[in-house]
Amino acid sequence: MRKQFFTYGFILLILTALVYYYLKLGFLLLVLLPIVLLVGYYNTLQKKHAILRNFPVLGYFRYLFEMISPEIQQYFIERATDGKPFSRNQRALVYQRAKNIDANTPFGTQLNINTSDYEGIKHSIFPSKVNEDLPRVWIGGKDCKQPYHASLLNISAMSFGSLSENAIIALNKGAQKGQFYHNTGEGGLTEFHLQGGDVTWQIGTGYFGCRTPEGTFDAVKFKEKANFPTVKMIEIKLSQGAKPGHGGVLPAVKNTEQIARIRGVIPHTLILSPPSHNAFSDAKGLIQFIAQLRELSNGKPIGFKLCIGNTTEFEDICHEMIAADCYPDFITVDGAEGGTGAAPLEFSDGVGMPFEPALIFVNKTLIDYSIRDKIRIIGSGKIISGYSILHAIALGADMCNCARGFMFSLGCIQALRCHNNQCPTGVATQDKMLMKGLVVTDKSERVFHFHKNTLYAANELLAAAGKTDFADIDISLFMRGDEFDQLSNLYFPNNLSNVSRH
Repeated sequence: MRKQFFTYGFILLILTALVYYYLKLGFLLLVLLPIVLLVGYYNTLQKKHAILRNFPVLGYFRYLFEMISPEIQQYFIERATDGKPFSRNQRALVYQRAKNIDANTPFGTQLNINTSDYEGIKHSIFPSKVNEDLPRVWIGGKDCKQPYHASLLNISAMSFGSLSENAIIALNKGAQKGQFYHNTGEGGLTEFHLQGGDVTWQIGTGYFGCRTPEGTFDAVKFKEKANFPTVKMIEIKLSQGAKPGHGGVLPAVKNTEQIARIRGVIPHTLILSPPSHNAFSDAKGLIQFIAQLRELSNGKPIGFKLCIGNTTEFEDICHEMIAADCYPDFITVDGAEGGTGAAPLEFSDGVGMPFEPALIFVNKTLIDYSIRDKIRIIGSGKIISGYSILHAIALGADMCNCARGFMFSLGCIQALRCHNNQCPTGVATQDKMLMKGLVVTDKSERVFHFHKNTLYAANELLAAAGKTDFADIDISLFMRGDEFDQLSNLYFPNNLSNVSRH
């Protein structure tokens, strides 16, 4: 292709020069063609990109199409039920509820529900009255001195650094108006989280905001911030679904001097949180750390977040709880399908237990050890609708956290650019110009409306099932498609020959 490029290029240049000489036309083309040929010549000399060496200039179109491929996929190829991690219909539902506009859909379901993997709620022909009050849950065990009355749905862990300061402020102000909590993520408690909304402060392996210069846990710094009035709970992050066993990742391009100062690290460098905590190294140490944080925070609810991997390790934790007579006030269960700003593909795709079996396992294990009544379970795995809230509760959760749903309410379009600082909506970027597109006053209202309308939808589903309290929900409320296969085998067509003909 190199030979053809230069052959046709020089022929076109000569013809353009002749046309301009005799007809005084094509001056701009006469100027541009030599530039294109020079760029093409440079492409043949460089040794980094084989495509450009073989296809001078034309090879740039390959990189252009690659750059905009997510947009092409989303706007021209995806159907309404396609799209990963969330379909167009799911994203539209959040946008509509966040804008507080009609979220009804026309004409019926677009899903193929006559399959064995279908799941649905068993409605009652005698529905209950829809409760106008949004549900809340008390969190706090026997050693907790400051129990917290939490909303059934809250903002899951998303750090300042992964998200922009405007996004964090909007989330916190929305949480304040809706009276639900905002989890800081492992990036630490910052001024942007202190806008009046309730906060769950997450302590990750990097101990950002409560670390010594050497990167170990600093009890003095922790005690100071943990006793802020808006800090309602403390969550120890053991692992998260998107990259369990890896530790947090903040790309160097998003590690500004401001973030580095908050976290106590070197700016403009890749931040990799350690895979594990250095304050403890086993189940016994974890329980002791929970007791320490509870004392330092003057009895606020203390819990931990994890993605289930080796199940025996969670059983060991249960053993230590009982042996020490010390229990977390809550456990947040994340699934391998959980979200993240940045993670190695191998960890996102191939490490950890999915949310549904993990939640079932944690709930059943706590029951088996007769300690389920001492601990609240928070479900955190692709919670985005009233249906997903009921489903999580049926599997064992007491309440739910949601991350990407609240990102959509801020304007996220699932552009898949969280990791490179080029988020076009200003949600997951530290680029000041892009950040300006996210107007806090508008987006905080959308955060509030998404929360309210989603919980109201959960109330409507609860009433449709003939229930009046979320405590009445269990797995018997749901049906699966494989049940229909059994009905088909029983009634049609196997037994059709036995039916008498008249």
